[in-house]
Amino acid sequence: MLSTLGQRLLVLAAIALLGATAALAVVARQSPERPGGVTGAPAPSGWNVAFAASRGPTGDAQRTTCGQVLADESLGVTHPALPCGSKIVLRHGDTTILSEVIDNDLVDPGLQLEVTEALAKMLGLEGTAEIEWRFATEAG
Repeated sequence: MLSTLGQRLLVLAAIALLGATAALAVVARQSPERPGGVTGAPAPSGWNVAFAASRGPTGDAQRTTCGQVLADESLGVTHPALPCGSKIVLRHGDTTILSEVIDNDLVDPGLQLEVTEALAKMLGLEGTAEIEWRFATEAG
């Protein structure tokens, strides 16, 4: 039996390191038949639909809840429930763009998701509109 606090902490640290190493090994493992790349994963009924708009111009050194500092050229999505860094595919009209969640605090609580102003321009999104989105997955 371990007698000192230091020895117990050392054993706990070793267990945590072993667990982290195993998790990284599982995440890094890829099938040789599956090429890299990212594509949209279909939702059970296809694409999700959300009311979206630009979050507007960025303020001076505006920081998101995900810890990013926004600039005029920043590309990303604000979604109140999806985790930071979640990769999603957005579609508006004939334009489809891969993006990621960069904030969880909506500027306009009446929206379901917001995009940075630069991303809104790329999507051709003016004002509030319905857009389609789905989770991105590896191509295969």
